[in-house]
Amino acid sequence: MNVLAFDIGGSSVKYGLWHNEQLTEQDAFPLPKTWAEMKIVLKQIFEQKSQLMTLSGVAFSAPGVVDDQKGEVRGVSAVPYIHHFPIKKELEELFGVPVSMENDANCAALAEVWQGAAKDVPHSIFFVIGTGIGGAVIIDRKLFKGRNLFGGEFGYMALNESASLSELGSSVKIVKKYNQIHGTEIDGKELFARAEQKDPLAFQLVEQFYAAIARGIYNLLICFDPGRIVLGGGVSKNEQLLSNIQQHLDRILLEHAVTEMKYEMVSCQFGNDANLIGAVYHFIEQYSK
Repeated sequence: MNVLAFDIGGSSVKYGLWHNEQLTEQDAFPLPKTWAEMKIVLKQIFEQKSQLMTLSGVAFSAPGVVDDQKGEVRGVSAVPYIHHFPIKKELEELFGVPVSMENDANCAALAEVWQGAAKDVPHSIFFVIGTGIGGAVIIDRKLFKGRNLFGGEFGYMALNESASLSELGSSVKIVKKYNQIHGTEIDGKELFARAEQKDPLAFQLVEQFYAAIARGIYNLLICFDPGRIVLGGGVSKNEQLLSNIQQHLDRILLEHAVTEMKYEMVSCQFGNDANLIGAVYHFIEQYSK
């Protein structure tokens, strides 16, 4: 099955061609300013790839609350013009082939379930650390979305009376806070490096970040007992991330006397390709039956 996959992000749109069981012909283009402009670029790429081979369909990974059954994207996201209209129908008319759509975090989770870090377990939690916190709940190797499609929206979890997990567990926000206080313009990599060197403010912010992530994961372990937590997002590439979160998580489990909880916490396998691969898997699941 040959599938053209697109991953709509806040600043660019990545795409790739699924052919011979692998992702090929990968590239990206800047996010268009309007939906009309977006459709022009999508159509051009589709026609280019159609000249190479016959395409079975087009798969999309998108931000927001994606209702694939109704063919709409609800909620809000960094790409407001894809919301609240029959987008799937328009895309099927644009391409003339079947189209599937799924939330970007759900796509990343599906990629890991299909061929990645969660391929050998029945239940797992995919935990995405980025600008905020997102993720997905996998039960019996299937997405659990919930009645309102809010399954996996871990960032809304209230960690105290005034702050959510997305506010306390965002690597982007702790970098912004450091730069505001010090008048610097460092990035996340530099902030974590300064924390390792015991820069007082960097160390404090990073430890608070690790503690918030660990507290969120603890809540998920207690609620779902999945057996495996898969960490995704750009910060998951940090080699110290797993061990530092693990230290905080061990402390929380001990404090609450949850000492018999058996689980694994691993990094995602596919990184930046996960959304595209998961979108393809979603398409295959939907149209190959």
